[in-house]
Parts: sequence; structure tokens; C-alpha cells
Amino acid sequence: MKWNQAILGFLKTLEPPAKLPRGIDVLYPFADPDVEKVVTQFYKRYFDDDHQRTMMIGINPGRYGAGVTGIPFTDPIRLTDVCGIKHNWVRKPELSSIFFYEMIEAFGSVASFYSQVYNTSVSPLGYVRRGKNLNYYEEPKLEKMVLPFIVNSMNRQMEFNLNREVCFCVGEGQNFKFFDALNKQYGWFEKVVPLPHPRYVMQYKRYEIDQYIAQYIDALEAHGIQCRISS
Repeated sequence: MKWNQAILGFLKTLEPPAKLPRGIDVLYPFADPDVEKVVTQFYKRYFDDDHQRTMMIGINPGRYGAGVTGIPFTDPIRLTDVCGIKHNWVRKPELSSIFFYEMIEAFGSVASFYSQVYNTSVSPLGYVRRGKNLNYYEEPKLEKMVLPFIVNSMNRQMEFNLNREVCFCVGEGQNFKFFDALNKQYGWFEKVVPLPHPRYVMQYKRYEIDQYIAQYIDALEAHGIQCRISS
């Protein structure tokens, strides 16, 4: 099965956690026909093959990025201007997406990156409380309630043609700690490599962005990903 078929089949059958703590809502963009159209176009364009890819796994979608577009680390601006996918959404930027696509530019190209890397999230669906993003690990009750959903989603993605030797975890703190522990329990990958989260870089280390982009590139190259640094 080709990657685009596998990914779309996975996304279209995602079932949100049955119960969430009071006051917390799930971001479920895939019920929107516009999201389904855009996601189909994106994966058809960049994942229309069956060769092996390496997983890069973030935290969970946010309300200005994947919570809108359905595509990890991709806001409406990058979706059109970089990925070439048209849509009618408001062109709001998302900090993680800005960093991520600057990294991809340094990598070489969008097509080259996505031909080797598959982006996803520990929780493929995001969460909000009082209209603000909420990471799955920020609320103990939420983490506990979504754990079965997280494990089931990961097990389903393990059916993809993934490089099982290494996985890149976006987020060196709690996301890495949580996912690395799960990985040791379930044996999904031989090694999990932590990377700094783009939002942290953009909020607190933006003047050092080139160094963090280089850290990503170095990590990818050290584990067999073929990068071409742009001049």
C-alpha cells in the first residue's frame, strides 16, 4: 500500500477519546470537508509511493497549525506558499510551522524532506481548554484518559513502512520522557532521538534559530537522512 493511502486511511478513521476531563475539548479537523480535501491533496503530492520513511513525532496538533490544516507542523500560510496546496482559510501563522519550514528549506526542499520523513504526533488529535492549546501531558487526568488512544494510534502507524531503527521526538522535555517510556514498553523503535521543540526555539531562542536548524539537520544526517543544505 502506498503511504498516502495508509495515512489517509488512518486519519479518516481516527476516533477521538471517548471521555475527556471536564472543560477540555478535542480538536478534530478531519470532520471538515475542506480539511479532507487539503489533506488528500498534500499526501497525494508528497507521499504517493511505498518506500521507507523515518518518523518525526511531535506533541499534539495546535489550533493554528495542524488543528486547522490537518497536517503536522503546517499552518495555512506554509501550506500554500511552500507546499503549494490552495485553501480558503485565514492566513494565520503558527510559530512551530515557521521554524519547521525554515528547517525544511535548509534541508533542501519540501519534496526531498517528505520523501524521507513522516511527521505525526504522540496524540494525533489536539486539545483546548478555555480556547487555548493544551498539551496532552499538561493535565494528569487528560494524559491518563488519552493514553489508550495514543497507544492505539501508534500501533496502527507501526503498520506503515517505517524505519524502526530510529524515531525523532520533537520536544526534549515531557514529550520525550513520555514517548520514550512508552517506546521502551512497546518496542516500537530501537532508538528515540529528542529534538528541541520549534515553539520553544521561536519563543525563547529565536536569535539562535540557525543553530537549532543545524541541530535538526545534523541529527537527521547522523541517522541516514540525506540532506542538501541550501546555499
